[in-house]
Formats: sequence, C-alpha cells, structure tokens
Amino acid sequence: MDIDQHGRIWVLEGVNYRRKNQRRPKGDRILILQDTNGDGKADTSKTFHQDPNLESPLGIAVFDNQIVISQPPSLIIYTDVNRNLKFDPTTDKRQVLFTGFNARQHDHSLHSLTAGPDGKWYFNNGNCGGIFTDKSGNSFTLNGVYKGGGGTWYVDNNLAGKKSSDGHVWTAGATIRMNPDGTNAEIVGHGYRNSYEQTINSLGEMFQNDNDDVASCRNSYILEYGSAGFFTRDGSRNWRSVRRPGQTTGQAHWRQDDPGTFDVGDIYGGGSPTGVTFYENGALGDQWIGTYLACEAAKNTIFGYHPKKKGAGYQMNRFDFTTTNLTGHYVGGDFSRQIKKQSDAEDALLFRPSDVTVGTDGAIYFTDWFDGRVGGHSTMDNSCSGTIYRIAQKGFKPTNPKFDLNTIDGQITALSSPAVNVRYLGFRKLKENKPGALTAIKDLLKNPNKYIAARAIWLLPHLGNEGMKACEELLTDPSPETRLVAYRALRRIDIDIIPFAKKLMADPDTAVRRDVALSLRNNNPQETKDIFVALAKNLDINDKNYIEAIGLGAANNEEIIWSAIRDSTSPNSPEEWSDTFAKLTWRLWNPAAIPALKLRALSKKLTPKQRELAIESLAFINHPAAADALFEIAANTDASLKSSASLWLFKNAAGEWANMDIKKRLAETGIYDPEKITVTSITVPTDTPSDNNSKERVTRVLALNGNPHNGKQAIMRCVMCHQIEGTGPTYGPPLKGWGQTQSREAIATSIIMPSADIAHGFRGSNILLKDGKELHGLLQQGDPYIVTSTGGMVQIVPKSKVQKVTHMGRSLMLSAAQLGLDDQEIADIIAFMKQSPNDK
Repeated sequence: MDIDQHGRIWVLEGVNYRRKNQRRPKGDRILILQDTNGDGKADTSKTFHQDPNLESPLGIAVFDNQIVISQPPSLIIYTDVNRNLKFDPTTDKRQVLFTGFNARQHDHSLHSLTAGPDGKWYFNNGNCGGIFTDKSGNSFTLNGVYKGGGGTWYVDNNLAGKKSSDGHVWTAGATIRMNPDGTNAEIVGHGYRNSYEQTINSLGEMFQNDNDDVASCRNSYILEYGSAGFFTRDGSRNWRSVRRPGQTTGQAHWRQDDPGTFDVGDIYGGGSPTGVTFYENGALGDQWIGTYLACEAAKNTIFGYHPKKKGAGYQMNRFDFTTTNLTGHYVGGDFSRQIKKQSDAEDALLFRPSDVTVGTDGAIYFTDWFDGRVGGHSTMDNSCSGTIYRIAQKGFKPTNPKFDLNTIDGQITALSSPAVNVRYLGFRKLKENKPGALTAIKDLLKNPNKYIAARAIWLLPHLGNEGMKACEELLTDPSPETRLVAYRALRRIDIDIIPFAKKLMADPDTAVRRDVALSLRNNNPQETKDIFVALAKNLDINDKNYIEAIGLGAANNEEIIWSAIRDSTSPNSPEEWSDTFAKLTWRLWNPAAIPALKLRALSKKLTPKQRELAIESLAFINHPAAADALFEIAANTDASLKSSASLWLFKNAAGEWANMDIKKRLAETGIYDPEKITVTSITVPTDTPSDNNSKERVTRVLALNGNPHNGKQAIMRCVMCHQIEGTGPTYGPPLKGWGQTQSREAIATSIIMPSADIAHGFRGSNILLKDGKELHGLLQQGDPYIVTSTGGMVQIVPKSKVQKVTHMGRSLMLSAAQLGLDDQEIADIIAFMKQSPNDK
C-alpha cells in the first residue's frame, strides 16, 4: 500500500495468486480507500484499475497522479491525466518504464518502489534477477543461478559474471536507483535472496530485510554498491556451494567470512519478511523518531529497531513493535510445521503483516492478510481477507494537512511530511529553484528534527550558486551526520567529487570516510590513490563495512590502489606487512599481490592465523597464478595449511576457477586422487519406537520444573552435533537464542522426537557407495561431494564412488533416549534454553 498527499490509501490486491490465478477473472485491482468524514475509518472504496494483466503485483508507489506498479516483467507507471481517480486508457497514460525482470507469479521478483530524499526513485527485485535497459541506454544484467519456484521466466540471466554497461558485475536480488524518468539507473545493492522492500531515510541511509534459505532472515543496513552475499561474485553459485566447514548457518548463508559482502546486521532466524519503513516524524512522539519497522508475516509480528551507528555500519537491536503471537509458536511458514487446515490454528497465528508505512497524518499504518499459510506459493483463506490498521497515540485525531504545491509554503509542507512519497512532491517542486525557495530551505535547516533538517540539505546543490556554497559550508559542520548528508547531496549532482573527497578523507567520523571511499568508484585511480592511502590509515580490521567500502571504491582499479597503499604503509618485506594491510589485500583480490601472498603463506615467521589469511586471500583472486600458488602451498607446507589450500582448490574447481583444470591437477599432484580416497561409514542409528520418544513423554517433561544450572551441564551431551557456548561443531541447527523464541513444548518435542519436525536446511542425505558402505550427513553438492556427519566430521567423497544419494526421512540428530537423557534432565535443558542471556 501507499498513502498519497490527501491521506488516501492506495492498496494493491493479489487475489489471483499462483494455483488460484483465475479466482477473479477480471484480474487483480488497484483500490483507493478514503476517510471522508474524519472519524478515523475508511468509508469509501474505489477501484482505480482492474486488469487481467495484473497478477499478484508486489509493489505500489503513488506520486500525485502517477501510480507506479511493480508487475513482472515490467515496472509500470499509470498517469491519471484527468485526476478522476479512475484509469481510462483513452485519456490516461500507461508507460512501461523498465522491463526484463524474472518472474511473473513469483515472490522473488520485482518489488516495491520508494522515493529517496535525493529526489531519486529506488526499487528492488528478488533473486529471480533480470536483464533491463534504462532510458539512458545502459544495460544491466543481474546474474544469478536461481531458477526455482515456478512462475513465468522471461530472460536467461544465468550468465556467470557478465558485466553490465557500467563495467561492474551484479548479482540477482538488487536495489536500483534512478531518475524518476528512468534515466541514469544505478545498482546500489545486490546479492539478496528476496528482499521485498528497501527504505531510505532522510540521511540517505538504506535499510532492508531479506529472506532466508535456512533460518537466516535478516534486517540490515545496505552498504552502497555492496553485496548481501547470497550469490558468489559472478552469480553462478549460491551460498550452499561455498559454505566453509565449521561456519554457522547465518555466517555461511550471507558469506560473512568472505571478502566482498557487507555486514549481516540482525539475523533473527526463520521467517517471511515483507514490507518496511522508517519513521522520522509524525504522531507517535519523539521517542519513536528514527525507528525502522519491518513486517515479519510468518512470525505474526512487526519488528522494530532503533539503528545505532557502529563504525561504518549500524547496530541493529530488535524488539517487537506489534505482534499477535505471544507464545512463540509459529504455524504456516516454510521454517515451521505447516497446519493441515486453517481452522486448526488460532486467529492470532493467522495475522500476516505485509506492509507498513507512515501516513500524511503522522500515524503508522500497516496491512495484513489473514491466512494459515505463508510462503510455499499457496494460500488457504478463500475469503481473501485483509485489514489495514493504524497506530498513533491515544486520543489521536487523524488530520491530513492541506497544501498547495504551487506555493513555496505548500512545497515545504510536503517536504516536511511524515509520508515518504509525499516528501518527493515537495522536493520536485523546490528543485525548480523558484524565488523564495532557498530562503525557505535555509529556514528548514534549523528544524530541531534532524531528519526534517536533512531533507533541506539535499536540495541545496540544486538552488543556484548560493545554495551550492551553503552545501559546501556544511562539510565542516560539527555534526558528522550533517557533513555526511552534505557530501551525499554533492555526489548526486554532476560535479567533480575529488576536491570534496580530499577535504573529508581524514574526517574523524568513520561513516563519513566510508562514503568518501564509496564516492571514489569509477574515478581515475591516479587522482584517487592518495585519498585511499589516507582512508586506509584509519581502518579497523574488525569493521567489515569499512573494509568493504574501500574495496567497492577501488573496483576495477585494485592494482593501482593496492600498490599505492602498500608503498605508503607497508613498503618492506611481505613478512612485515601490518595486519591492516594484510586485511586490505584480502579484500582487494589483486593479482599483483600473488607472489607476496605465497611468501606469507609459506613463511614460518608468521603465525598460523596470518598464514591462513594469505591462503584465503589467494583463493579469492581469479587468476591462474593464484591457483599455481595454492598448489605450491599444498605441496610444500605443514598439514593444516596443506588441508586449507586443498580445500580452497576443491571449492574453486567448481566455481570461478572451473576453466583452470583444477581437478586434473589435483590428481596429478597427488593432493586428491579419487581412486585413492577411502570413505569411512558413519550412520545415525535408528531410534526404536517406545515410550522414550513419544508425545506422552513430552507431556511428562512439561509437567516438571527445570533447573537451568543443571540444564547447562546436561545440554553438553548435545555437543556432538550442536555448538554450545563456543564448544562443538555447527553440524546441527544452532541452539544460541533458539530456545527463547520457542515454546517449551516445541523444545521438548525437538529433543525427544527430533524427526517430528526437522529444521529447514538440516535434512540429511543417505549416501550409498558402490562398495556397499553408507554415509549419513549434510551434503554439499559438487564433485567431489563434501559430507559432514555426526561430530562434525567432514569427508571428501568422489562422485565416481557413489551409487545413489537419497534424502533421509528422519533427523540426523540423536534423540533424548539415544543420548541417555531422563525426563528431569530434559526439563533442565529446556529451562537453560529459555533463560535470558542476562540471567546466565
């Protein structure tokens, strides 16, 4: 949904969904709801447009009489020329702005569009990807291997790293920024799985949620141009194929240990994230200013965050802004057990928030649908019911300010609106620089609300020489946020940014320096290298986003930038590199660094950790010399580093190094000869049906009071499969924080009957070998297979030795009976897992 300048709510319906595509033969609708008598409830409903070609479209944005609809394969603008709130093709206009996005009737496709404070439009798509051309003639390929989930597909974007017109490689799942007329499109974030929407606050900071394959839904700050990490750099593989041994699911899912990804933010587990917004001003009171809100349909909740600056990113501490689910018992989502009938679930568990936004009256509005199913490409509620809710302070009376966009006062009122797309109307008019605009904007700079004041800064460079001068003066403002927004405002106009970058390259604020690094992208490296040297001097090796910002800024010019930083900060022997420069080398993946990295990997003067980083750095350089170096390391060093180098060779043989004959060389060098591999049989014993693994035992355990202190001891029996307080493998689902989100019954059932509800992503495979041996475990596809079994044991299994692979119909985890846990010990474990981290 979206809310226009008159307070009317525009709703996009998705009734014709998937298997029920003919439920309404006339097509899906764009509706307009309005409260005409001011009692706070909508009393009129009007259809703006209904069309058989609208099939579950996933985004709507309203800008005065322009309505933008996200309907794969196209982004479409309807213009209500005569402003009668009814689309008539004989008088009104329908324009396809962009087309080429996969896929129709697919949830991982084209999503919502919103206006930014810079006067640009932003929209995104999921990992179906696409190929599109903007109105400036620039072509963009969103590379991705994903082809699942049905729907209608339009283009083959599985092009293994094809560059776009801008000279960069982008992967599917992306945010696009553009001029409202469709010119000068830019990819400003990519590598998502299925982000439904982004929100850009008035400081220009982008936030989004993103969906998971396995218990790794997230809310995060989007680092400009950065990758969220779902796909590898060229889009030819997803996270599963490059997961490292011992990684947690969240770390692996978003490739957080790899160079080339931005900080993960808050991973909250399984779910189905949908709409988002950022509350800056309105009717909720000052304590809510700066709140990021994110809908979570599968968990019947809207999450809230007060993002707090942390280095080049944000600390994201989650709370429930509103929820109908007080028990933590979830139904209907892919990550939870499905219900057979909608009538089997409580109404509170059928609340599915789908979008949230702020109205012109300053209240928060959110919409839901009412259904027993979310995800899985299905619906259960044949009534197609949904509700729109409003949240404001008690006693609130909804009023929508009336203003004339042809006056400066009206334009300032629009720019000051709580509703994001209404603010764009004010920006668009004020940008025309009519008499009085600059004076009004300077007055707005004094607003005590930093978000409203920031909206004025973006306009300054558009308001003549005096406005430009005022913006430049803000680069020395005491507030780092003001300096940041002023710098961003200058970046959005056609201007040489280098002189301003030099002014801020040693800024005391990390976020400002981060943006300086990003702004150097696509500039002449001979002009930017000294700025990068200054930026590198203030690098914190634990700040992933800052390291990544330097890498993104240096894109396609890595060798020149790397050499300049080396000559300035680490000119001596590679063995004497600082840890800071070694970490930068890891991210810049520069072929010129290969000899030095090989020397560091083989040097006994360095610590094992430093040598491992050198090996890892080589593995991310897509060059034959890097492969040669890893083969030499595997042949000439100690066992642990030999294993590490070999593992990277296995991984890359099926990935970016596939054309380098890695598998043949592995056999020739004796590092990996399929004929000489011996596989050890490891199987999970079948649990005998008995009272020890039954619903009756669950009931008995729930009747007991648990002791968390004793539970901390008892849970260590699970350490063969689960990591517990830093001990044990990540073979089973992570237990950290899981128990606090589950009911006692759900925990008891998982311990007593692990096969009753196998965690998404942890379904085991039974590998039957040609020699008759069996191996149970988590399978990583490829040749060879990499199989992780009980205890976290990892084995390499040549495909040539495998007869067949089947999915196990039971859990890989051992039951309580197999672990020898009695009823009281299970109750104690539950008490320990339900304990708050602050109580431990």
